Amino acid sequence: MSLTSVRPNARPGLATPTPNPTPAPASPPAPKRPAVLLVLVLAALSAIGPLATDLYLPALPEIAADLGSSESRVKLTLTAVMAGLASGQLVAGPLSDRWGRRLPLLVGTGVFTAVTFALVFVTSVETFMALRFLQGLAAAAGLVVARAVVRDVFHGDTAATFFSRLMLITGLAPMLGPLLGGQLLYLGPWQLIFGTLGLAGVTTFVLVYLALPESLPQERRTRQDPRVLARTFIRLLRDPGFAAPTAVLALSFGMSFTYISAFSFVSQNQFGASAQQFSLVFGVTTLGMILGNQVNVALIRRMELRRRLGLGLVGAIVSVLAMGLLAVTGQATLVNVTVALFVMMLFTGLISPNATAMALSGQPAEIAGTSSALLGTLQFAVGSGLAATVGLTGETTLGGMTTVMLVTAVGALVAFLYSAKRAPAPAL
Repeated sequence: MSLTSVRPNARPGLATPTPNPTPAPASPPAPKRPAVLLVLVLAALSAIGPLATDLYLPALPEIAADLGSSESRVKLTLTAVMAGLASGQLVAGPLSDRWGRRLPLLVGTGVFTAVTFALVFVTSVETFMALRFLQGLAAAAGLVVARAVVRDVFHGDTAATFFSRLMLITGLAPMLGPLLGGQLLYLGPWQLIFGTLGLAGVTTFVLVYLALPESLPQERRTRQDPRVLARTFIRLLRDPGFAAPTAVLALSFGMSFTYISAFSFVSQNQFGASAQQFSLVFGVTTLGMILGNQVNVALIRRMELRRRLGLGLVGAIVSVLAMGLLAVTGQATLVNVTVALFVMMLFTGLISPNATAMALSGQPAEIAGTSSALLGTLQFAVGSGLAATVGLTGETTLGGMTTVMLVTAVGALVAFLYSAKRAPAPAL
């Protein structure tokens, strides 16, 4: 089966790889699956990576104590999984352009499940870190291929609408992940968290196998050797219509991931919050992102894509500035910092779907997986790398966290202003 694709929308001047010279005959068109089912399946694939990142956040202090490690080293396990998510997309994306979308998804979710169950038995932070990297490497298939499937089927504002609906469900993973993780800590040790995550991997594998049709027909697949792939990456990076919104996405992700990786320590060490209270705060702020995604859908018919993106960036900067002011004046409390983070995440809900749609809508369908891979790799590599700078020289504090968030937010705005001058308006 294959999903019917909306018209290809190639950007002039961007060369594409040569398709197979002897393509197989096209399969007979299959009926479209209901959009709701497609959203649910793609949301499960997109959520498995964030769930792997966020489910264990309340347990970070406990893991550090159990493995006899420092806060900074345990925080690097977050960087490890993000590095895996980044590099894995460079593999899964091109493979999905060559072999179709289903096969890389099934392999990725299978490996993810096996590695996640192995994490239950680790006894050292070094082994933990290595397995987290492999876990991210496998989870990357879900992230990159889900975006490629959306590009196969939608474009422009329609893609932005679908991404927002997708993130409504995907956003439940980071919102419910720490909440669930905090409750699992009531029932048992931190290893129970990874056992539960392994069961989620099994469920995702079954869902893909039974419910996701192929969206890239045989005749539209491309074969790329490493040299052709490298040239494709270079062409994409030289295309302002791809590179500028990708930079916006990567830097804004650095802002939000800095909060994700650091606030468990800030809330519990600086504000005296329990693991369960941190989970509640994380759920409230993630609700802000989900609301922002739905505000974005409501604004699509009223506001042009770039204006929506600019609004999200400016709002996020103002929110981070307010949080920094609270930290500098000594007025910060768990409540008012949570309010500032909620507003920041609400505006982040306007950034991600619009930046993603802007970057991918102008790319031809034949390299949708490759362009999605490069976008995701840069997003996770840049974002997690910048977030890892918090607390490297000592204790993780609200001031240090806010400083990194402000630098990344301003950088995203600068990239956006550059795109407004250099990149042509995306075709909608």
